[in-house]
Amino acid sequence: MTVDFYYMAPSAPCRAVRLAARALGVELNLKPTNLLKGEQLTPEFLKMNPTHTIPTINDDGFCLWESRAILTYLADKYGTEDTLSLYPKDDVQKRAVVDQRLFFDQALYQRFGEIYYPMLNDGVRKDMEKQRKLEESLGVLDKFLGDSRYAAGDNLTLADHALVSTVSTIDAAGALELGKYPNVKRWYEDCKKNMDGYQGLNGQGATIFRVWASYKKFSWAIRRPFRSICGH
Repeated sequence: MTVDFYYMAPSAPCRAVRLAARALGVELNLKPTNLLKGEQLTPEFLKMNPTHTIPTINDDGFCLWESRAILTYLADKYGTEDTLSLYPKDDVQKRAVVDQRLFFDQALYQRFGEIYYPMLNDGVRKDMEKQRKLEESLGVLDKFLGDSRYAAGDNLTLADHALVSTVSTIDAAGALELGKYPNVKRWYEDCKKNMDGYQGLNGQGATIFRVWASYKKFSWAIRRPFRSICGH
């Protein structure tokens, strides 16, 4: 049985689920959901997910949203002996580290979003204090990755699938110079090489996000002088 998956390709959390599902061997029945057209506000979608967010899954009537909850659910339900290292069940401490990194990813993505989505959607100027906090978070990730090859140890885990989706989005937005974080940069390249289906499942969506972000930046750059002359 396949799992219905409601998503948009440019969305980092959606890309994380697709990467992890591939690693776990879970087949997703893709259901593109265009938020710009309000497809998340239909009665059918709201019945599944009253918070009208993506990603959302429907697994034979069991509906779940929030990407990191979806990742761990898929691993717990569909994981096999061959995929146990992605989300360890036999070592509480290793599993706890994966969970901690997933929570860290949630905070990292939030810090990025608080700066860049207002800039891209509303044309507000960059909040430099929030930018400093984002840089601080990348520094913490760089330290994690100085102690191990991957985010939660020396093999790929669910934490890497979540974090690489976030970091690739930060990179696509031009939010930070990743060269300042050598361990992050090395890990990022390793993920690109070693994650099954990386380019199709994450890279292409990140490129779409990059194009959209570039267009929005250009659009606001043109409007801002006009608004300055005419008033707000």
